[in-house]
Formats: sequence, structure tokens, C-alpha cells
Amino acid sequence: MERVILDAGPLVAYFSENESRHEWCVRRFDSFQPPLISCEAALAEAIYLITSRGGDAGPILDLVRDDIIQVPFQLAREAEAVALLMKRYAGVPMDFADACLVRMSEEHDQARVFTLDADFKIYRRHGRHVIPLIFPD
Repeated sequence: MERVILDAGPLVAYFSENESRHEWCVRRFDSFQPPLISCEAALAEAIYLITSRGGDAGPILDLVRDDIIQVPFQLAREAEAVALLMKRYAGVPMDFADACLVRMSEEHDQARVFTLDADFKIYRRHGRHVIPLIFPD
């Protein structure tokens, strides 16, 4: 079973038909075997983006409630590593959610990050290793 780390962008596109990558995200998302994993920062970002555009974020919370998306990331345990990542990539800049997801990719080294964010092509896990991505061509 492939482990998928979920970023905010694909969630927003999945639930927003007017997003340019909507169809691609629906096809990809529906092909995954649950559960997908994410962090609260990425989910909060997706919920904010959807609700700020007048959408309903309830379906995202339903996916969490129904265990389709799990949130194993514990910031208290990973705060130092997240801070170091944000400092290392300050010139990109790396936001908090991205730092958490990169850290998750370090903890789950067989997982791929499902994202629409090209910055993940720049980020490296463990300092020098390319992060496997699910990213549109």
C-alpha cells in the first residue's frame, strides 16, 4: 500500500470545481487507498482557502472523521525539526505547513507528498534527498 502525505492544494482543488487542477486531483485522490496522512497546518490552510472563497469545508472534516485522512503529526515532538527546516528554506520561503509536511516525509520515507506546490521540488528531506512527489506534469 502506497503511503500518501496530503498537502492543502490538492484538497482545495478536489473540493473546488473551478480550480484548474480539479479533475486531475479528483482522479488522483480517488485512486489512493486510504488512509492518507497530513498535518493540522495543511488541513487548516485548505479549510481557510475553501471557506474564504465561500465554500464549505465540512467535507474535509468528514474525511478526517471517517479516517480517510489521518493526522499523526505531533508538533510538540517535531517543533525543533520544523523550525530548522523553516530556517534552512527561509529564502524560498517555506511556510509552516510545508515544513510540517517535509518533516512528515522524513518520518515516512516510503511516502510520497501529494501537492500542487512546486516548492516541494526544491525542498529536500534529511538535508539532501529529493522528496518523492505526486505532482502534475
